[in-house]
Amino acid sequence: MSDGSTTSSVKMRIKREIGGFKGLFGRVRHRWWFRILAVLALLAGLFVFLVWLFIARNLPSVDTLKNYEPPLPTNVRSVEGLPIHSYARERRVQLSFAEYPKLLVEAYMSAEDKTFFEHHGVDFPGLARAAFQGLISGSTPRGTSTITQQVAKNLLVGNETSYLRKAKEGILAWRMEDTLTKQQIMELYLNSIELGRNAGGVEAASQAYFGKELDKLNLPQMAYLAILPKGPSNYDPERHTQRALDRRNWVLGQMLDNGFIDQAQHDAAVASPLGTVPRQTPRFERVGGYFVEEVRRQLIDKFGETDESGPYSVYSGGLWVRTSLDPKLQQYAQKALRDGLLRYDRGRGWSGPIGHADVGKSWLQSFLNTNIGVDYEDWRAGVLIERAGDGWQIGFDDGTTGTLPKWGATMPVRGQGGQAFDAFKPGDIVAVAPEAAGQWSLRSIPKVSGGMVVEDPRTGRILAMQGGFDSRLQAFNRATQAQRQPGSTIKPIVYAAALEQGMTPTSIVVDGPFCVWQGANLGQKCFRNFGNARGAGPKTLRWGIEQSRNLMTVQIANQTGMDHVVDLMQRIGVSRQKFPPYLSYALGAGETTVLRMVNAYSILVNHGRALNPSLIDFVQNRKGAVVWPENWRPCEGCNAPDWKGGAMPRPVNRAKQVIDALSAYQMVHIAEGVVQRGTATVLRDMNRPMMGKTGTTSGPTDVWFVGGTPQMIGGLYIGYDTPTNLGGYAQGGSIAAPIFKEFAIPAFEGMEKVPFTAPQGIRMVRIDRASGKPVTGAWPTSDPLSGVIWEAFKPDTEQRRGRREQDETQETKAVEKKVAPKKQEGDSDFLQREGGIY
Repeated sequence: MSDGSTTSSVKMRIKREIGGFKGLFGRVRHRWWFRILAVLALLAGLFVFLVWLFIARNLPSVDTLKNYEPPLPTNVRSVEGLPIHSYARERRVQLSFAEYPKLLVEAYMSAEDKTFFEHHGVDFPGLARAAFQGLISGSTPRGTSTITQQVAKNLLVGNETSYLRKAKEGILAWRMEDTLTKQQIMELYLNSIELGRNAGGVEAASQAYFGKELDKLNLPQMAYLAILPKGPSNYDPERHTQRALDRRNWVLGQMLDNGFIDQAQHDAAVASPLGTVPRQTPRFERVGGYFVEEVRRQLIDKFGETDESGPYSVYSGGLWVRTSLDPKLQQYAQKALRDGLLRYDRGRGWSGPIGHADVGKSWLQSFLNTNIGVDYEDWRAGVLIERAGDGWQIGFDDGTTGTLPKWGATMPVRGQGGQAFDAFKPGDIVAVAPEAAGQWSLRSIPKVSGGMVVEDPRTGRILAMQGGFDSRLQAFNRATQAQRQPGSTIKPIVYAAALEQGMTPTSIVVDGPFCVWQGANLGQKCFRNFGNARGAGPKTLRWGIEQSRNLMTVQIANQTGMDHVVDLMQRIGVSRQKFPPYLSYALGAGETTVLRMVNAYSILVNHGRALNPSLIDFVQNRKGAVVWPENWRPCEGCNAPDWKGGAMPRPVNRAKQVIDALSAYQMVHIAEGVVQRGTATVLRDMNRPMMGKTGTTSGPTDVWFVGGTPQMIGGLYIGYDTPTNLGGYAQGGSIAAPIFKEFAIPAFEGMEKVPFTAPQGIRMVRIDRASGKPVTGAWPTSDPLSGVIWEAFKPDTEQRRGRREQDETQETKAVEKKVAPKKQEGDSDFLQREGGIY
């Protein structure tokens, strides 16, 4: 080209268009809006990671709710299987979803979460609204929790009020909806929510507020229960009646709006009163207060009190406990012991108030907090509120009041003199009985006390137990906890040791002075009979125990050897540890309990086989499986409706033989004579085979009786908690035995009269009761004072009879006449004719 021309240098780049997602991503990744989205996604991912790291990672597993078991009380049943008591710190009854009325579920949905069956556990608009309101007000968020979130809070998270807790709730609620059905979640909710009045769950709240089961409630009552999760104290029916009505009616309006009820149902329910019952304070059952408390102690020793103790804890494990308590026998024992205490205490004056309460602004609440009550006939415990002229206003635990006039409180104050009426002070809690309308008269709770136990000697099961006048006034159980000297009730154990060592019921022992040298420090000890009775000379061992002779007892113990005596006391369970081998222990100086003495006598009746006194037959968990005793097995065939010709099922007896069976029976047979001729003849007119022994300790400070029939052995003592002289006239035969008789008359009514059975090897021989020598020419009669009686001997221990001269003459004449001699009726013939003596 010419010099005037120009040169162009243009650079061009050829770019190939990439298709698909990769091409699209390449085109948009540099856009500003994409970069903003990427940053937001990164922040969201980081947020999710942080939530997982600091919140979700350590949350409890929702899977635990599949097998969730709410805390349930332990229920106690009698020998008949009927509920008699429960151990609980809160009321709670577990139901399945199908057992909850449909209308009740709809009431709770209207009050708490109307879209429960539609959402996935979290109400997101509600959460956002609550969070915004919390930020504006500067407070933590409240409300808007779904029912699923409330379950998560109640069972998994806790009650902390914070944004963190809300986050935990939401995460867990979401997980729960993936793990459980809506019905399972609602069931957990209705079983676990706390609704006031110590009620956990809706069924328990129904009982607490309306005194009836859930399926008996009407619509307005269901609506009232639905308002309580927001705060039971805010809608207390007694203190905030109008507030409770307004909130209940709001729930009814929500149910109408949600289509759960129609207008007519709504209007009728709104016009209804609340219909709640007064708050009921927990109290002991009327049956077996001391018995069920002893059961509670044993269960706590075995399973513990709370969840931390294990799955079968007493107050939350939901146990079902079958006991051996017979409610009728318990009632008879309770009444007999109480009547006996009152008889002894009568005429000694007023024993003073049984408690005190503050009668300021709220005398009722203060009185209820004492949990003092009296359960004897028509007696009631009341608190003296104020004096009004010649009377005192007295208040009771149901909120009612009455008048205690001066003429109803004229008994003298024990140990002080003057009338009880003048000694009253405001706040004193006293026992009263009704008189005229609205008027009451004073009663005195006896200061003397005692304990009583009834046992089945065939099994060791305790059928009844009374540990004092009233378990609500005196929690100390004198039947199991009071260590007392048994007095002469120990003598059958001493004599049983002598029989084991070779003595017989007809062994002759001198009832006369007996002294022992106790060493240089203690000098010589001389024993004496009760009441300083003079010695009667040589007498049979049987006579010595029938008449309760101390001098014969110590001589027998001395001959037997106190080592053998105290060893038997320990083997038979009178003492936990072996007593020192001192002769005074043969007269009841060692301390023991009523339960131990009754069990020892039961062992004698049980042919010397060991018995473990038991109050609990077995314990089941909430699903019905037996968890105690270990390796428990049911008795197959024992509940068969009809006999099919097979052998009777019998549990295997693995009991240890703690005393020779023959010696045990001999002692029982001798103790029958105590009832027929000895110190317990007050029981003789019951006309049935009975054995027993009375006891009176030095002072006397305690009076005893232990004994009974082959089916039932009972025992009791009476005495002051701080040993005090009962008075010279007090004896076991005059005070304790009549108490047992009062129990026995109704308890034995209709019970078969069966004799005490003798073990194999016992020989029944006719003897002269006074000398103990065998007789042939006479027979025992029904007269208890008959000179001839049947006596029980071990093989080859009875005295041998000589051939009577008249028998030889008769045989000689028969030979002379060449005719067979007339056979004399012997003991074995008599036994065959009478069907046997056992």
